[in-house]
Amino acid sequence: MDFKLILESSYREILRRYLEESSETALYQGQMFSRKSIEQQIPPEEIISIHCKVLKDLFPDISDEILASFDFLIEFMMNYGLAYQEHLSLRDKQFEIKSEIEIAASIQENLLETPIPKLEGVDIGAISIPAKEMNGDFYSFVEDEKNISIAIADVIGKGIPAALCMSMIKYAMDSLPKSRNNPKDVLTNLNRVVENNVDSSMFITMFYGIYDVIKHSFTYAAAGHEQGFYYHASSHSFEDLETRGIVLGVEQNITYEQYEKMVKPGDMIVLLSDGVTESRTENGFIERSLITDLIQTFMHLSAQEMVENIYRHIERLQNFELRDDFTLIIIKRV
Repeated sequence: MDFKLILESSYREILRRYLEESSETALYQGQMFSRKSIEQQIPPEEIISIHCKVLKDLFPDISDEILASFDFLIEFMMNYGLAYQEHLSLRDKQFEIKSEIEIAASIQENLLETPIPKLEGVDIGAISIPAKEMNGDFYSFVEDEKNISIAIADVIGKGIPAALCMSMIKYAMDSLPKSRNNPKDVLTNLNRVVENNVDSSMFITMFYGIYDVIKHSFTYAAAGHEQGFYYHASSHSFEDLETRGIVLGVEQNITYEQYEKMVKPGDMIVLLSDGVTESRTENGFIERSLITDLIQTFMHLSAQEMVENIYRHIERLQNFELRDDFTLIIIKRV
């Protein structure tokens, strides 16, 4: 017997029984018929066509208007079925892309992971939270017997392109020669890398400093990066860290200015990305003074506890929705 005739016969019996009994058993049989139809890839408009034919058999006096309504429903379901299949296809692709992004984010997190130095006389705290799955911010610590090098960078942009660009910066940083102990030379070398390898529509800001743990001096240079803060314990006051230099990748032949500060007991160096200073609330961007106020509020805590508490406070101000990658580092001489 033709498969379509078998389908019709089965459906006729199920519908007849349901109309006579309206029982759960008959309804269950209908559900099973639906599952088998899906397995056989029977389109919804075909089921409606069978339903219409079975109605004619069961109720010969059924009105032409009712039958005509099923013709309309068949046309409707044909378009609906196509749209629904497209929706399922797009959903599957989105799930696939999301899974790949999650894997890439995990790889990036491992790639950019850097341990926070734990040294006598210097307390360091750091936090970096991406606004999306992948981070366009980057920070790094490298320590030797005498120095701690501190880098913080920010790709102007978010998402996967920014994350890939930041991963390249990490690789370039790891490949730096011994001149990495000279901040202005580090930025000059990285500027050439970015200018030669990054699309001209993307820019990278960066701050690079060297903390001498013996002399307690801090030497640094910046490439268009957000100004940090310096806290003077003696006067309980903050000043902006002086920086000058354009972002990486704009001009190939450029030199950066270098600065030095002597760090006294209780003094703090605060480095951050613009995701901190450009945090946006209902009333607009937060003031830089809010950040220094928060630092003073949590000053009695360790450096790591300070950055975590400041992040949580600013996160609450934004209704727990970051609009940009958030990176904050505090270096305190104790």
